[in-house]
Amino acid sequence: MALLVLAAVASLLLFMSLRIAGLFACLLLSKKPASDEVAPGAPPALPCVSILVPLFKEREIAGALIRRLQRLTYPKALLDIILVLEESDDVTRSTLAEVDLPSWIRTVEVPELNGLTTKPRAMNYALDFCRGEILGVWDAEDAPQPDQIERVVWHFAQAKEDVVCLQGVLDYYNPRTNWRSRGFTIEYNSWFRVVLQGIARLGLVVPLGGTTFFFRRDKLLELGGWDAHNVTEDADLGVRLSRAGYRTEMVDTTTYEEANFRAWPWVRQRSRWLKGFMVTYLVHMRAPLRLLKDLGPLRFFGVQAFFLGTVGQFLLAPVLWLFWLSTFGIPSLLDTIIPNTLMTVLLFLFISAEITNAVVGMIAVSARERRFLMPWVPTMPLYFPLGVLAAYKALWELAINPFFWDKTQHGQAGEETLPQ
Repeated sequence: MALLVLAAVASLLLFMSLRIAGLFACLLLSKKPASDEVAPGAPPALPCVSILVPLFKEREIAGALIRRLQRLTYPKALLDIILVLEESDDVTRSTLAEVDLPSWIRTVEVPELNGLTTKPRAMNYALDFCRGEILGVWDAEDAPQPDQIERVVWHFAQAKEDVVCLQGVLDYYNPRTNWRSRGFTIEYNSWFRVVLQGIARLGLVVPLGGTTFFFRRDKLLELGGWDAHNVTEDADLGVRLSRAGYRTEMVDTTTYEEANFRAWPWVRQRSRWLKGFMVTYLVHMRAPLRLLKDLGPLRFFGVQAFFLGTVGQFLLAPVLWLFWLSTFGIPSLLDTIIPNTLMTVLLFLFISAEITNAVVGMIAVSARERRFLMPWVPTMPLYFPLGVLAAYKALWELAINPFFWDKTQHGQAGEETLPQ
C-alpha cells in the first residue's frame, strides 16, 4: 500500500510539474520571432498542400465534412485533399457516392490486411498518393478555420529548418450540449491553449494531437510515417521526430471538433488514448539510456511527466481517493501507514494540484467566446473519475487486444456552432 501511495503521489507530481511549467512558459515566454532569413510578406510561391482525412463508417458526418472543407480559402488548384477509406467500408463509400466531390477532393481506398483497420495504417498507405510539399491531417468531424492552410504555409515559411511539424489548436463546437461536453471543452482548451503552448516554447517533446498537425512531407517520409499498430500514432510521432533532432511548434489556428458528450463513448475514446500512451511509452522506454541520449535530460523528463503522469493519475486515482476519506475522518487503509504530519503535507499537495488545474482552466476559457465556461471550471474534479474506468479498460486491452481501435461515433451533436 505504501508503494502504491508513493507511485500515485509521484505521478501527480510529474503531471503537475508539467502543467505548471507549461503555464508559466505560456504566460512569460513570448512567441519565437520569425527566422532572420525570411523577409516579411507572403511566401514567394505558395506550395501545394495535401490533407489526409481518414474515414471509417462515417454515415452521419460525410456530407457535413464536405461542406466544411468547401469553406477553405486556400487556392483550390494548390489543395490536394484525400479522403482515405478502408476497402471494406461500404457505409462511407455509399454515403460519399451521394455527394458531389469537387475536383480538389479525391478518395483513396486502403486494401485489407489481416483485419487491421487502424488510422495510422490507412494514412501510411495514402501517403504515397499525396502531391503536396506540406502534409496535414484532419479527422472526419473536423471544422477547420477557413484560412487555416494559409496560416500553416506562412508559419512554415518563417520557421527554421528544424521545425518539421506544426500543431494547431483543437477546440469543440458543441460545448453547450451538456455538462460533459463543457468539461471536455475546458480540458481541451487547458491543454491546447495553455499547457501545450508552453511546452512547445520550452522546446520539450510535443505529443501531437490526432488531427490538425502539418508536416514537411519529405521529413515525414524520412521518419518512416506512422506506427501502424499504435492507436495514438500522433503522440508516438511527436516523440520520434524529437528523437531525430526536429522540433514541433504551435500554429495560430483552430480546428473545431465534436465533443464526446455521452458517458460510455467518452470512456471508450479515452481508453483508446490511454492504451496508445501506454504503448508509446513502452516502445520508447525499451532502451531508456538511448532515449535519454536522443532527447537530453529536460525533454526526457518531459516524456516521463506526460506519459507516466497521465496514465499513472488515472490508474492510481483510487489510492488518492482514500486520502479524502481520512480528511473527513472516515477510517481508511492509509491511517496505519501515513503519519498525521505527512498526511497534512500530502493534503496541501492535492489542494495545490486542484488550484493549479483551476487556474489553467480559467485562463484557458477566458476568451470572450468561451467565458461562459468559467463557472463550470470548479466542477472539473467530477469530470475525470470516469477516466479510471477508461484506464483499466485500456490496461486490459493492452494485454489481450493491443491493436484494437475503439472507434468514436461522430455526428451525434447536431449542427455545430463555431465561435466568431
